[in-house]
Order: sequence, then structure tokens, then C-alpha cells
Amino acid sequence: MMWCLLRAYQFLFLVLFFQFFQANLSSYSLSSPTTQLCSHDEAVALIQFKSSVSVNQFYSYSSDCDFAGIKSYPKTDSWKEGTDCCSWDGVTCENITGHVIGLDLSCSGLYGTIPSNSTLFHLPHLQKLNLAFNDFNSSKMSSKFGGFASLLYLNLSRSNFAGQVPSQVSHLSKLVSLDLSQNYDQTLQQHALEGLVHNLTEVRDLFLDGTGMSSINPNVLRNLSSSLRSLSLNHCGLRGKFPENIFHLPNLKLLNLRDNGYLSLNFPQFNGSSHLKLLGLSYMSFSRELFESIGKLVSLEHLELSYALFSGGGLPNSIGNLISLKYLRLLNSNLSGPIPRSLGNLSQLSYLCLSENSFSGSIPSSLTNLKHLEFFYLFGNMLEGSIPDEVTAFPNLISLSLFENFLNGTLPSWLYTISSLKYIILSNNQFSGHMKEFQYNSLEEIMLHNNKLQGPIPSSISQLVNLTFLHLSSNNLSGIVESSMFSKLQNLHWLDLSLNRLSLNSNGTSAVYTLPNLEYLGLSFCNVSEFPQFLRGSKSLYHLDLSNNKIFGKIPKWMWDVGKNSLAYLNLSHNSLTDIEQLPWKEIQFLDLSSNLIHGDLRIPPFTTSVFFISNNSLSGEVSSLICNMTSLGYLDLSHNNLSGIIPNCLGNLSGNLWMLNLQMNKFHGIIPPTFTKGCQLKNLNLNGNQLEGPLTRSILNCRGLELLDLGDNKINDRFPHWLGSLPELQVLVLRSNQLQGSVQDNKSSNSFSKIQIFDISSNSFTGTLPVRYIKNFKAMINLTENESAMRYMGVNGGSSGEFYSYSIEITIKGVEMEVVKIFTKLTSIDLSNNKFQGDIPKIIGKLNSLKGLNLSHNNLSGCIPTSIGNLISLEWLDLSSNKLVGTIPERLIDLTSLSVFNVSENHLQGQIPQGKQFNTFGNDSYEGNKGLCGFPVSKGCGDSELAPSNWLEEDGLKSNIAFGWKVVLIGYGCGVVFGMEIGYVAFQTGKPKWLVTLVEDRHHKRRKMSKRGNRKGRGRRI
Repeated sequence: MMWCLLRAYQFLFLVLFFQFFQANLSSYSLSSPTTQLCSHDEAVALIQFKSSVSVNQFYSYSSDCDFAGIKSYPKTDSWKEGTDCCSWDGVTCENITGHVIGLDLSCSGLYGTIPSNSTLFHLPHLQKLNLAFNDFNSSKMSSKFGGFASLLYLNLSRSNFAGQVPSQVSHLSKLVSLDLSQNYDQTLQQHALEGLVHNLTEVRDLFLDGTGMSSINPNVLRNLSSSLRSLSLNHCGLRGKFPENIFHLPNLKLLNLRDNGYLSLNFPQFNGSSHLKLLGLSYMSFSRELFESIGKLVSLEHLELSYALFSGGGLPNSIGNLISLKYLRLLNSNLSGPIPRSLGNLSQLSYLCLSENSFSGSIPSSLTNLKHLEFFYLFGNMLEGSIPDEVTAFPNLISLSLFENFLNGTLPSWLYTISSLKYIILSNNQFSGHMKEFQYNSLEEIMLHNNKLQGPIPSSISQLVNLTFLHLSSNNLSGIVESSMFSKLQNLHWLDLSLNRLSLNSNGTSAVYTLPNLEYLGLSFCNVSEFPQFLRGSKSLYHLDLSNNKIFGKIPKWMWDVGKNSLAYLNLSHNSLTDIEQLPWKEIQFLDLSSNLIHGDLRIPPFTTSVFFISNNSLSGEVSSLICNMTSLGYLDLSHNNLSGIIPNCLGNLSGNLWMLNLQMNKFHGIIPPTFTKGCQLKNLNLNGNQLEGPLTRSILNCRGLELLDLGDNKINDRFPHWLGSLPELQVLVLRSNQLQGSVQDNKSSNSFSKIQIFDISSNSFTGTLPVRYIKNFKAMINLTENESAMRYMGVNGGSSGEFYSYSIEITIKGVEMEVVKIFTKLTSIDLSNNKFQGDIPKIIGKLNSLKGLNLSHNNLSGCIPTSIGNLISLEWLDLSSNKLVGTIPERLIDLTSLSVFNVSENHLQGQIPQGKQFNTFGNDSYEGNKGLCGFPVSKGCGDSELAPSNWLEEDGLKSNIAFGWKVVLIGYGCGVVFGMEIGYVAFQTGKPKWLVTLVEDRHHKRRKMSKRGNRKGRGRRI
């Protein structure tokens, strides 16, 4: 997509540059001879020079010559001994003396070197020397170039010279034009530039683009000749502050300082006397805004200020005064505010780019006055409203790119009727309505993905024979798409119709056809029932996404040859594939076969694979150790299958490259491999729901970047692994439902578990008091702001795992056991339930003001409920049931307005239940088993005689030995919540693998009576 924008920019800049440059050179043209033959000595020198270099007609710069409008051919082919050298191509002689005064061998395919003894330097009368666009093999520029005493014009640009520019060039005191540009391995030292500035008093045009000048103080340029017309120092590595007086040189027409990232400038105030026609200042830092005085540059034809990073402000209205302007590019320049209506005055404008700024408001209707506009780019702003729709708008438009804005409404009617239009890039907006039929077949790219377009795909697309990109994914398009629609699109490289309401119909296609140039195909959620026949013969395919369709059975054998040596991305997830006979793609890197019906043994993919997902299938048997030959593997998900046996020890040896290993919900037994190596790269290790035994391996400590560790629902027999607290990046720790025992030993380090957001050690046999020191260290549960976590998921949105995989865990949320397939970074919870903890609930827990969920149920906790829990302003569920708590329910809990699940049943609480706000929504289930509680919603009223003693109210620390039971699942839901899940933690099915969040009904509907006994056999929900 972006390459066309870049090429358009390069093309326009070079065309304008060379037009300007050629116009300047016209004054240097030399007359050809009419009578006098050339000097014999000079003819011999030319012949000897010809023999010292070779000619390569296929040299690398030939295309650049065509681009610049210069005919490329070997001029020296016409040089023959015994003929008049003044008639040779590229040679100009003086009319009277016959001396060679001009030599133009540009674009001649010359290859070799020009040493100091070259006969080229035997032409003492040269006034013009042009060797541009040749290849002198990174040789050093000879100091003898400074010996042409009469030289007026020297052009050695794009000729592959290297090394330092000799200071002797400054001896060419008569020079009016010097071009050493685009020899990117060439440098210019301070003393050499000082000599040029001091001695070249007649110089008018100075082009040094790409010449390394990082050691030069830009202030030396202050003394450049007042006769200067052109100064081009693009990509020279200049540093420091550029002298402002250069802008006010009386004859200056071209100033190009682009791509000097460390060069700064106080943007000048212009007066009306400037003759500037081309101004390029991109990639510079300005300490000021763009001044209104820019409008005084009335001769300006080309203005390039991209990546200029102004100090702020908008585009001044005076920009509309530049009525000669043909090219305006202000990409990513820290500009904001509305787009000035005065831009509509620039009637000569052919290129307009204001992209990647913060422009807001609507697109001015005045822009439809730009009848010469060919390239129109406003992408990456905050524009809204509709695109101006006038029938006669933009009649010469070639490329339109407005993607990543907030534009809405229907697509303008002129979009379908402009015969010159090639590129339409309007993705990531909010356009709606139906697409119309295109009237011309000039279109090459249509990029309309991530909008709200409706209706069918226009049938006229089938006639766009020049189309290379068609990207319509993530809209509301509907209807049946006949496969034959694409039969004439033989130039198609990219086709993506995913995430619509379309149905691809390949039945009834009159003839099988192929798309031989197809490289990218996305048909996710397109109701595809078979592999598209037009893929036959697609030898260059590198990306294929047929996920979330209705493909049943095996992969057809003809598919084995599709992209056999090119396919890098294959997503067949969420279909009904039953078997994978072969995986023949030699270059495959991403392979997703998850959520199918694949059975049998696990087939090992090619060793080039770096991402392999085959979860949620019916695989069985053991995992072959051959999987450890996949040394490029970074992500492996075999979860939710019936795989058995031991986990291969060699998987630990892969941890130097492996970032994610998910084996949850299988039947693996034995111990966790003790082979995680030093330099382990694992971020996510999920072994939940297997039959793993034995103690935990301390080799996990080699995985210093580990963010998620889920070992829940196994048979691990050990004490609490306090040493895990030294993992500096650990955010999620799930050890629930194992055979862990003993006290939760506090690690004395003040940084233990400092990044933990989910801490679940429930359903074990831990004893002793609650781990106060760890709770103090849970810094990630304190002051977690919305800005830090908005719309982010663990493992996604800039996380180390990339955007195609999000972390998943098995935990209990709001009383429901579930698999969270996508963890919102705001999700913070502590679950210590179903253990044997005793003693008081520590007051320090009230400092965790970003905590969302707290479950301490089914322990032997005693004393009062701390009033500090009222500080947990983000709390959404609180379960203290089935303990030995006494005292009253603190009134401060009324202020927990986010609380939707509250359960203190089966304790020995007394006194009046708090009234108001969320507490008016909790049912009797939240309180039963506390005979001393009174008031709504329990049946017992609160008379004066029934109130608890005053020393019980709002006190902490009392003890009791009251028996308890189990009550947690599906009780205490407030505000009519059906299963207590805040929408912030779930995302319903949107079609991207691993971004799915599905809700699965309980396999065993738990009854309240069973819940009281702590029954956990039902595998809750997946979210």
C-alpha cells in the first residue's frame, strides 16, 4: 500500500528537481563546432580515456537516467580514431580553435576508475564536464579534477565515487555549477568546504546531496556567494544550527536541506522579495510554528516540510497565496487544527500531502477546485465528516489516500467516474452505504477495509483488469460472491474479503481459472465450503487465510503445490478439517490449524515454522521429540487436545527462542521438564489442566522475562515456590487446584511479585496466616490508571508477543470458573480460597486500590472484616464466605460502587446489613448462614434489641471458631447481571484467531448444594 505513495512522491520530487535543474543548465550550453577540426592531442587523449574504462549497457543507474528524462546509451561507441572528435557524441569543441571545451558522458554506462594519470586530465580547455550516472566502482575522486582552470560546470553526481572530496576542487574558481550529489560513500571535510565557500565566488548552483558532512559546522555556509541560485544538501548528516541568512540570498531559487535529522533552524520570516521556487526542509527541527509569512513566497512551486516537527500550531491561511505551487508535502509535521479553505486557491497544485498530522474538522469543499490535482494524501489525521461530493471534482486524480481518519458518509460519486484514477486507499474510516459501479478500468488498488460499507460487491470490479490490490475486509458487505468475479483479474496480487457477511460461491463456475500472480488471499468468515479452485497454479502465494469457514474433511492434494516454495502464512483455524496428511510448504512460518476436528497423532510441521497453533482439536498420542528440531519455533499452542505421555524434555532446550508454550487441557503426566536453559525467552508458560506431578523445577528461573505462569489443575506436590517472586516481569501466577501445602513463605525481598496482577493459589492445602509481605509487594495492583491500561490486553497491543496472540488462563471470576482467553490489563485479582489459612484478614490489603477481585472464601479466617476494604474502589467481586469471621459488615463497603458480586455467607457476622447503592442489589444468598445479620434482604428485621454490641461495630481483629461451608458460585449478583462478567473483560467473537473470546456453557450445571461442599468438577466457562 505505502510503496505507491513513496514512488509517487519520489517521482514528483525528481521530476520537479530535474525540470528546475535542466532549466538552470540552459545558460551553460556550449556551441558545437562548424569548421575547425579538434586538436590531435585531445583526440588521442579521448581515445585513451575510452580504452581505460569499460561500457556496461545494463548498469544499475540506467533506470535512474530514464527516470530523469536523460537518454541512456554508450556515447563512446561513436568515438573512432581518424575521425573528427568534435563530431563525437558528448564532445563539444570551441568554434575557432577546435579545443575540446565540453564533455558530456552522462548515462553512458561507463565502468571503471579514473586515476590521477588518466588522459581525461589532458583536456586543459574544458569548460563543462559531466560524468553523471556512471559507475566508477567506489574509487576515490582524483585531486586532478581541481586542475581544470577554465571549468565552469562539473557534474559527477550518481557516479559511485567514494572517499573524501579532494580540497583541490576549491581551485576551480570559475565554477558556476558543482554537482557531486548522490555519491553516498563520499565525504566532505571542514577545510574543503571552507575552500569551496571562499574561492567559488561565482558559483550559482551547488549540489552536494548524500555527501557525508557530519563533521562540518553549518555556520561555514553563511558566507556563500550572493549569486547562489541553488543549494541542495539533502541527506548530508549535517548537525547544529543552519544559518538563517541563506534564506535571504537575493538570487536563491532552490534550497533543499531534506533528511538532516540533527539540523535545526529557526523558521524564518519571509519578505516579498524572495525568488524561491523549491524549498525542501524535511526531517528538521524547528523551534517555531509555521509562520503566516510563508504566504509571501509567491514564486514557490515546490514546498517539502515533512517530518519537520514544528513547535505546534496549524497550517496558516496564507498558504493559499502560493498560487504557483505545484507540490505541497507536510507529512508528519506536528500540525493541527482545521485544513485551511484557502488551499482551494492553489489551482496549479498536482501533489498534496498533509498526512500523519493532527488535522481535525472536515475536508474543505474548496479543495474540489484543484482541477490539476493528481496525488491527494490526508491519511493519519483526525478528519471527520464526509468527502466533498461534486461531479466535477478532481478530474485528473491518480491516487487518493485518506485512510486512518474518522471520515463517514457514503463514498463520493466522482470516485467511480474519474478515468485517470489508479489508487483508492480509504481504509480505517467509518464510511457506510453501498458501493456503486466503477465506470473505468484504470484502477490498480482498492483499499476500503475497516469501514462500515454495506451491500454487495459491485459487479464492475470483475472488469478492472489492471487491479492488483483489492482489500475490502472488515465491513458489513453482504451477498453471494461468485468465484467467477475474479476470473479476468489476472494481475491480482492481493485479495482480502474477510470479516464481512459475504458467501463465496465456487459452484457453477463455467471454467476453472487461475490467478497466477496472487500472493495474498484472505477469505476469513466468508462461508467458504471448499478450497477455492482459483488457487490452482498460484505458485507465488505467501499468505492464505481461510479461517472461520465451513471447510470439511481433508486438504485436497492439489493444494500441496500451491505456494509450495513461497507460502509463509497459513491460517485454516475454525473449520471442520479432519485430517492433515501433509504439511509440504517449505517456507511456512505461521501455521494455525486450531479449532478443527483434526484427530490422530500430532504431525510435525516444517522446521522453518516459528508460529504453530493446533489447539482445540482431537489430537491424541504422545508428542514426538522431533518437534525439538523446530529451532525457529517462537510460539507453540497444543492446548485443548487429548495429547498424553510426558512433555519432551527437549522442549525446554528450545526456550532460547520459544516465547510462548501452551499445553493446557491435555493429559500430559510426569514432571515439568527441568531443562529451561539460561537465556530462556519464554513470556507465557501454560500447563494448566494436565496430570503433571512432582515438585516445580527451578530451571523456570532462567526465564527472566516470564509474564504468565499457569500450572493450575495438575497434581504438583510441593511447598509454595517463593523463589518465583524473583522473576521480575511476572504478571500472572496461577497455581490453583494442585497438591501444594505448607505456609506461603514470605520472600524477604521488597520486589517479590511486584508486577503481579493475577495471583491465584486457590484449592491447595496452604496453612498459616495470609502472606502479608507479598500483599505489600503487589505494586501493580495499586494506582493502575485508565490511561495506562485502556484497550490493552496481556500479550497484545505492543506487548512482546505481538498482536496475533493474547494470554489465556483458568481462574474463577465473580464465582464462575472459566478460561479467560484474552486478559484485559485492568484485570487484577487475588484468589486464596479453598485452603487452610487462618488468622485475621490483614488491613494492608486495603492499599490495593486497583484490585478488581478478592476471593478468600473457604478458609479458617477469623476476626472482623477490615474497614480498609472500603478503600478498594475498583473492586467488582468480593468473596469472604465460609470462614469464621465475626463482627459487622463495614458501612464503608457501601462506597464500593463497582461491586457486583458480594458473598459473606457461612460466617458468624452480626448486626445490620449496610443499605443503599450496590447493597440494595445483593440477594439473600450473599448473607445466609450468618444468624446474627438483620435487615434487607434477609427476613430478620433489626430491632433495637437485635443490634450488635457497640464494640463489634467497625472493629477489626476479633476471633471466632464458627464452622463454615462452601457458597460461591452464581450468588450475590447485583444489577441483574446474569453471570457477573463486566463487558470490559470480554470481547465477543470478532474473527481473529486468539482474539476470540467464547462463552461455553458449564459442562455440569452446579447446584447450590454441591457448591457448598466445594465441588469443582465442572469446567466453567471460557471467556
